[in-house]
Amino acid sequence: MAIYTLPELPYDYSALAPVISPEIIELHHDKHHAAYVKGANDTLEQLAEARDKDQWGSINGLEKNLAFHLSGHILHSIYWTNMTGDGGGEPLDKDGVGELAGAIAESFGSFAKFKAQLTKAAATTQGSGWGVLAYEPVSGRLIVEQVYDHQGNVGQGSVPILVFDAWEHAFYLQYKNQKVDFIDAMWAVVNWQDVSARYLAAKEKGSAIILAP
Repeated sequence: MAIYTLPELPYDYSALAPVISPEIIELHHDKHHAAYVKGANDTLEQLAEARDKDQWGSINGLEKNLAFHLSGHILHSIYWTNMTGDGGGEPLDKDGVGELAGAIAESFGSFAKFKAQLTKAAATTQGSGWGVLAYEPVSGRLIVEQVYDHQGNVGQGSVPILVFDAWEHAFYLQYKNQKVDFIDAMWAVVNWQDVSARYLAAKEKGSAIILAP
């Protein structure tokens, strides 16, 4: 039985146009994300078989595959809800996300400085990867991470709350090789309500998980 399932999109394929074309959304969700879900489930089956047979010759590859596919599934699941057709701007008190706005200012100095850092992190990923705003529970602060593939270069325990997909499949059909143009455009569809909800949940639960005696 499959453990992981592909989540439905919270909007139709055309909802994020012109920032992201309907063709990209369909291919990205229905093909690429679906492949990560299948990869995670297939790897779990292979690990179960290895346990049953007590055969561990492929354990290194299986554990790497599970991390890759599972992280791809999780990041994409966040990615879809991080965006909305009527998003953009920045989190402000009047939008009911004032606590997030304050945390960004405290952690980065200002929203403009945060935006510059996340934009650069996402746009300069070498090869495939992500730019991620994450809650770091030990310090209780927000950090920006430059994630390689789906799982590399990540601070242990950090909780992603805003993710920018910088893999070529996320933009190439529309933006060609201009990754920075895609990242710049992404800010117009950020769903700050979703990011704020993720921040508050991480703040409430993340520190308790990490720091509990």
